[in-house]
Amino acid sequence: MHWGGGTPNYLSLSQVERLWNAINQHFRFEPNAEVSIEVNPRYLDREYVFFLKQLGFNRISFGIQDFNPKVQEAVNRVQPEALLFNVMDWIKEAGFESVNVDLIYGLPYQTLDTFRDTIQKTLKLDPERIAVFNFAYVPWLKPIQRKIIHETLPQLSEKLDILRMSIEELTQNGYQFIGMDHFAKPNDELAVAQREGQLHRNFQGYTTKPESDLIGFGVTSISMLHDVYVQNHKRLKDFYQAIDGGVLPIERGVTLNHDDVVRRTVIMELMCQFQLSKDALQEKYHLSFDQDFDEYFFCEQSELKKLEADGLITLSHNHIEVTPPGRLLIRNIASAFDAYLRQKITANFSKAI
Repeated sequence: MHWGGGTPNYLSLSQVERLWNAINQHFRFEPNAEVSIEVNPRYLDREYVFFLKQLGFNRISFGIQDFNPKVQEAVNRVQPEALLFNVMDWIKEAGFESVNVDLIYGLPYQTLDTFRDTIQKTLKLDPERIAVFNFAYVPWLKPIQRKIIHETLPQLSEKLDILRMSIEELTQNGYQFIGMDHFAKPNDELAVAQREGQLHRNFQGYTTKPESDLIGFGVTSISMLHDVYVQNHKRLKDFYQAIDGGVLPIERGVTLNHDDVVRRTVIMELMCQFQLSKDALQEKYHLSFDQDFDEYFFCEQSELKKLEADGLITLSHNHIEVTPPGRLLIRNIASAFDAYLRQKITANFSKAI
């Protein structure tokens, strides 16, 4: 169970307890279940942290984004360094099993040196997991981002330098690069799963539970079943109207075809394991004997050869393997198998870097 969506701790303690009890009336959780929650440090105190732990949460995540005050002011998320260290002290004192912190690169006024300082301070916090996300600059989707002066954003080359530095600093200080944007201590279950080739990913992030159904509750939440994705209403009025009418508050959904499922597996394997066995994929999805992997993905072969020429992947008869430089651009590599991007029928998205 995961409570996310931005700031669940906006709820009062009595509201949290009420929601917790309602969920546990309808679902039975194993004693060792992973029960996590995202929190905003600015709306947190010691009492709240201890209440969450006593209630049953055992994992917690909070966003740092950047320690630099100038950057914080530019994105309207001012949270003093002392506050962040206090929050971590409370979490450790309460006895949470795992802590994840989020950083974002590509924000206004960030430089290689300022973000290096953020990385060093994050290391002092000593969380079990660290996520380093690329800032999604999408003013056409989020009008509030129009307030950001485009010239204050770091250039592409500096963003790549920041990402490369982050990977080097974190891996040299005891964290394993899980892939794309996540890092974990070597004894973390994600790190163990990656070493054993059992790491998986869904739209929530990396996971050790392959092909599990995800059921989303609440406004805008997304559910994922085997071959179906559905999203709940984004507006409270529509959401409540559906609930009051006794129907699921679903706004839209999509059913995947066989090709979608095959391509999803290819993309997830590359993002999680940084390699792919062509024979294993053929066997799993029963590709016809007269059509091997390379024939099935005939249209992708020229793009794969370009990626190999750029030193991002290596190709062999049965394998695709991502090189160390390629890990920096794993989203770009995986997009080679995205049929919808190739057909240019999707909307504009944020850039991979």
